[in-house]
Amino acid sequence: MNILLLGSGGREHALAWKMQQSHHCDNLFVAPGNPGTATCAINVLLNINDFENIKDFIVANNVKLLVVGPEEPLVNGIYDYMNEALGNQLIVVGPSANAAQLEGSKAFSKQFMQRHNIPTAAYAEFTKDNFEDGKKYIAQHTLPIVLKADGLAAGKGVVICETQEHALQVFDDMIVQKQFGEASNKVVIEEFLKGIEVSVFVLTNGKDFQVIGHAKDYKRIGIGDTGLNTGGMGCVTPVPFMNDAFMQQVEESIIQPTIQGLAKENLVYNGFVFFGLMNCNGTPYVIEYNCRMGDPETEVVLPRLETDLVSLFAAMDNGTLADTNIEYNEGSFATVVAVSGGYPGEYEKNKVIVGLDATSNHSIVFHAGTKEQDDTTIVTNGGRVLTVTSSAETITQAVNISKNTLAQISFEGMYFRNDIGFEFAGEEKRR
Repeated sequence: MNILLLGSGGREHALAWKMQQSHHCDNLFVAPGNPGTATCAINVLLNINDFENIKDFIVANNVKLLVVGPEEPLVNGIYDYMNEALGNQLIVVGPSANAAQLEGSKAFSKQFMQRHNIPTAAYAEFTKDNFEDGKKYIAQHTLPIVLKADGLAAGKGVVICETQEHALQVFDDMIVQKQFGEASNKVVIEEFLKGIEVSVFVLTNGKDFQVIGHAKDYKRIGIGDTGLNTGGMGCVTPVPFMNDAFMQQVEESIIQPTIQGLAKENLVYNGFVFFGLMNCNGTPYVIEYNCRMGDPETEVVLPRLETDLVSLFAAMDNGTLADTNIEYNEGSFATVVAVSGGYPGEYEKNKVIVGLDATSNHSIVFHAGTKEQDDTTIVTNGGRVLTVTSSAETITQAVNISKNTLAQISFEGMYFRNDIGFEFAGEEKRR
């Protein structure tokens, strides 16, 4: 079949790399893509939110499968648009607009979790109308305290505050100063959950599901998880504490009630669910839902997944997902992200990247923020520029291979964390 993938980051390069391996894949198009996706697919210039032009391209090129990488088109209703326009002629990997509110609205997702008894942090929500009540709530709240802009804020709408003064300032910035525009018209204030974050990725048709992988992401810019939050500096899988007992808890207390809740509320869902979890002394809690794969988690999860991804999408569509066997590579995988100097603050673009061909047999280089300057030159075009994924017997070994591969690549101002997976150093993976 012909496939169209929307997006232009490392996540999309990894998805394209995986899908083009399928014997079900004839022609693979990526819109708009990047120089990395161009090595395994055909890049096409389409705006990911221009649904009419996307539909016309789908019809003209006999596309049968549409995979939506980023969250914005999903929240904007691309599933509904294509379903109405093309019906059963097209498989769309992604939820309906109503179901995508699990990511599009923090308040909606918290209310959903409450309705279905899914473990999560205690919270309250506030708007400009009850702003003073929000200030009182902050003043009496235990510390640290977490403030979240309700809507999509490009991954920047969550702030952990160590003092009431800081929390009050952030609260004012979000609601009064409209720091994130309409996304912060409503603010969710949560208790801080202490533990270890982990992400679990599920494919579902709203009835059945399959876990396709999990990963631990490293969000802070600095060594030892210090400094500012980023979109992700690296990740590892399988995570040692994600043993059978813990995964059973996750499935029984979180995944199953979520999928059952979607069905009960008639929320149409055909795609990925990204469960952002906190392991609090062996008990999992939901931090957030995302309605697509994560980045850079996709770059580590998909290389470990041995099951044909396009076959999984077909099974999702035809109702045989529950009967599908999921197989994983037995090794450990680690992704290390190379970023532009100054990131996550201001950074410069158009820095020439050299050494992209000097890679290890055990590594895959995924392009995230790159562009082609001419026929032979690749330059930086974002904060997160490249992700390198490697496999080995242990996490530590896999991280070292990724770092050694990155040491052969360079661009002005390039930076990467050299301690990804640090808490698992020397620890053998759990088979």
